[in-house]
Amino acid sequence: MPEAIRATRVRWKIFSIIFLLVVVNLIDRVSLSIGMPTIAREFELSPAMQGIVLSSFFWAYALLQIPGGWAIDRFGPRRVITGSTFFWGAFQTLAALATGGGSLLLTRIALGAAEAPLFPAGAKLNAIWLSGRERGRGAVIMDCGGPLGAAVGGLIIAHLLAILHSWRLVFAIAGLATVALSWVAWRYIRDNPQTHPQVNQAELQQIALSPASRQTPAEQVSRRGRFGIAGRTLWSILVGRAAWAMLFFGLLTWGPNYLSQARGFDLIAIGNATFFIFMAGVVGSLTGGIVMDALAKAGYRQFTVLKLLLLFSGTVVLAAFLSLPALASARLAVVVLSIAAFFLMWGSLYWSLPPLLVSREKVGMMGGVMNMAGSIGGITIPIIVGLILQASGGYQAVLWFFAACSAVYIIGSFFIGQPASGRENACITAP
Repeated sequence: MPEAIRATRVRWKIFSIIFLLVVVNLIDRVSLSIGMPTIAREFELSPAMQGIVLSSFFWAYALLQIPGGWAIDRFGPRRVITGSTFFWGAFQTLAALATGGGSLLLTRIALGAAEAPLFPAGAKLNAIWLSGRERGRGAVIMDCGGPLGAAVGGLIIAHLLAILHSWRLVFAIAGLATVALSWVAWRYIRDNPQTHPQVNQAELQQIALSPASRQTPAEQVSRRGRFGIAGRTLWSILVGRAAWAMLFFGLLTWGPNYLSQARGFDLIAIGNATFFIFMAGVVGSLTGGIVMDALAKAGYRQFTVLKLLLLFSGTVVLAAFLSLPALASARLAVVVLSIAAFFLMWGSLYWSLPPLLVSREKVGMMGGVMNMAGSIGGITIPIIVGLILQASGGYQAVLWFFAACSAVYIIGSFFIGQPASGRENACITAP
């Protein structure tokens, strides 16, 4: 094909920016956890106060998901992503000036508020910039930045702390780098592919912006409920996503303690195992999106493929947690956890549901509601696991609880109904 008519790839550059923002998002989140031992000594924080500060991020993050989704639909993802990135970088920088637990708590709450719209805005860009057979890849490119940020964030922040010997300087560097990324987002992201100066007509045709295809069947049919989908489907999405988030954040918050207390790992072994587990999650997330889009391109119904991948994901994770109590080998336990993380991150495909099921003008709000359900899971899982450990004195009951969460993830995914009136907006056949 001549160079003059070769399609540009602006849409994938935009999702590369979103991926980078998600990685930085997680790095900024984990920076406090890594720096907490030093900060606690300096501010003389009690364990209870440390727990409050560490959990405070999710308070505003969860509460502002729905307002953030409304803002995305009202003002567009470009403005919201730029403002979100600028302000979360600013609050991360301000945390370096904290004088005690109270001021650190306020900056942490503000950080959660500023980061709230990022994932729903990514879902909105998925609906705007990607064709039906590309949305699986778009969803996982965005979401796999989470486990990657978790995997590398601790290493980066820990090494910076060791080199600079100042948590304040590390926080300031991380915050200012994030502020700089807000300029990148503003310069490159657009709310309409037709207004982007670097998009050519060939790419517009790939995005399928012709007048006949601008509306999805979900937009063309009569709408039901707040988002144009049945209430059962909405609640199934929320329950499934919340259960998925409890599994992910459960691994993130209690996984290192499990490796230490139940498997006898030292600090170095914990760090290496955690990195390996979450990198498996990164690969799994990307694999899920590639498989989904490949099957859609081959002519299989996208919604059917999506549900089957989610159900298979939950089934493997369920089997992994049920098998862990019977494993005597610590190394084999890490392998099983890595397999669980690989398939768990197929749950990133949940981010392809808002553009698939609801009208384009409501994708931001739907994404916010779905992410709020995940945030609630993130808030509750550390508390629930702590209570189970306190009551049982061991991790076997915790593993059973994670198996139960896997079952709920499967059930929620199973009852997600097909697109409006049974008409799928992504029954794609290969060209």
